[in-house]
Amino acid sequence: MKKFIRRGALTAAVLVTGTIAAVSAAVPSVLGKHGVAAGRNASELTAITRVYEDREAAVLRQGSTGGEVKEVQRRLKAWGYYSGETDGIFGAGTRAAVISFQKKNGLTADGVVGAATYKALGMNSSYNVLVGQMQNSSSSEFTSSDLYLLARTIYAEGRGEPYVGQVAIGAVVLNRVASSAFPNTISGVVYQKHAFTAVSDGQINLAPDETAMRAAQDAVNGWDPTGGAIYYYNPAIATSSWIFTRQTIAVIGKHVFAI
Repeated sequence: MKKFIRRGALTAAVLVTGTIAAVSAAVPSVLGKHGVAAGRNASELTAITRVYEDREAAVLRQGSTGGEVKEVQRRLKAWGYYSGETDGIFGAGTRAAVISFQKKNGLTADGVVGAATYKALGMNSSYNVLVGQMQNSSSSEFTSSDLYLLARTIYAEGRGEPYVGQVAIGAVVLNRVASSAFPNTISGVVYQKHAFTAVSDGQINLAPDETAMRAAQDAVNGWDPTGGAIYYYNPAIATSSWIFTRQTIAVIGKHVFAI
């Protein structure tokens, strides 16, 4: 995987205290043409969601390949339905696992992942919107599964934070991917031992909302509100004395971002 990540936005550290108005005002001018904040308002996202909910092309069946298949496999494996490789190839083993899942959940047991099975798997329309955005974006250096994991991390770690703070969490993950001091994949960074509280307490498995999905896309598109942070923490609840020794470069919402 390429370790280079486009970082065209907000190269200087941004200090946000209490309000994010200044940063929010800067967003349209610094995001690239593929950035969600630059070209996606709420009504556009709603329209895109409907398109992906309705399109038959989203159906997965034996012979399908790609990130969506890999995410189906990952979920089925985590829940004990699938024991094969999470390789993004919809083969006979994946079909058998889908059928078992469908039977258990009262769905038509046809081995095809359509709208009802997507919903039962927790892969809602926001996931499909994200996949569609990636397919149309020249900045895609990650798979749809990578981006979905990033969204899950943002949601688990930062739901309730301002939008810019959620993008900032995604940026920290990507900054670690780009750093030689950390694993060079999103999954490697997220699941590094003791790296994220959400992994330790299981919240990483929560399905992200649309806001987290958009924040993940914006982070991948190059928006880094932190100016290069590789750490963040909430000073009100942090228990590590070491983290307070790191150089602060931004404060966004309840989080301090540091290097």
